[in-house]
Amino acid sequence: MSRRKKLTLVALGTVVALVLGVTVWVLVAKDYAFHEERVTIPGPRGELHGVLATPANEEGPYGLVVFVHDDGPVDADDGDHLKPLWDAFAEAGFASLSWDKPGVEGAPGDWLDQSMHDRATEVDSAIAWVHTRDDIDQTRVGAWGLGQAGWVLPEVARARPDLRFMIAVDPAINWLRQDEFAARAEAVADGDSPGELAATVDRRTKRAALIRRKADYTEYLASHVDVDPMAADRWAFITRNAGSDSTASLTSVPIPTLLLLGGRDRSVDVAETERVYRDRIEPDLLTVKDFPEGTHRLTRNDIEYRGNDIRTVGRSILAPKSVYVPGYLDALRVFAKRQTE
Repeated sequence: MSRRKKLTLVALGTVVALVLGVTVWVLVAKDYAFHEERVTIPGPRGELHGVLATPANEEGPYGLVVFVHDDGPVDADDGDHLKPLWDAFAEAGFASLSWDKPGVEGAPGDWLDQSMHDRATEVDSAIAWVHTRDDIDQTRVGAWGLGQAGWVLPEVARARPDLRFMIAVDPAINWLRQDEFAARAEAVADGDSPGELAATVDRRTKRAALIRRKADYTEYLASHVDVDPMAADRWAFITRNAGSDSTASLTSVPIPTLLLLGGRDRSVDVAETERVYRDRIEPDLLTVKDFPEGTHRLTRNDIEYRGNDIRTVGRSILAPKSVYVPGYLDALRVFAKRQTE
């Protein structure tokens, strides 16, 4: 065999090995150990359209984790972002229950018409529905929530004595302080000059004053505090909820709580969150885990802020589990199992 043919065969073999390796990696990275079932849940203001993800490798009845979304028009699996989390819980023997926010993906209602209390009663209704399912162990039910869920979960924990644990990911404490923090963090990340940063903070201060006195939408538009004004329904949502503060409600949280914090969060001041949680929740009920390179969703900092970078998009599609900061998915699995053993 000629040298050229040998080199060609070696090159071809290398390509085949790489393709097979990548294929196996992708299959493993997207190999979820759960089955999905679309469900309809009676809600306090209309039916909820949800997904129940049950462990594929175990027989029920299963424990259950109820998911509470962050801000925005989120569907049940948050654009596939929640599936790696469902998989982690499935490995621990837990099903996961999540639903489209009202008005999303054809679900009735409008999430912008909700208060945080409305959201808490919605979660309460979902947990009540769980008691109608023979495949769910009602003695092993917990809740997971991100960001805005920080104003929802404490109320649910107090109202549902059957809830066994709570997992809070970068939960906010005070609505208006969070808004100011996010504005500053984004300006710094964008490389704004000190003058630009001061102007941003000044606009937010003026907007906060409008929000505190519940100014109507016409007055908001006339103020020109936002270069790109928000829509009327968003303004109504914010003025309805801007008084939200979880400080007092955390004092009466009666269940084991796992607080997960991303050190690169640009939406929530995680230093304030950790301080308040440690001050308000009984030490024997609170577990805190910090992920210095984690973002708001606890994805990896070197991935989250690349926008539509092809590497980020490709990893999210082909290997979604690898998007999250190392240790996060394991922390979910271990904590849930430990609380219900």
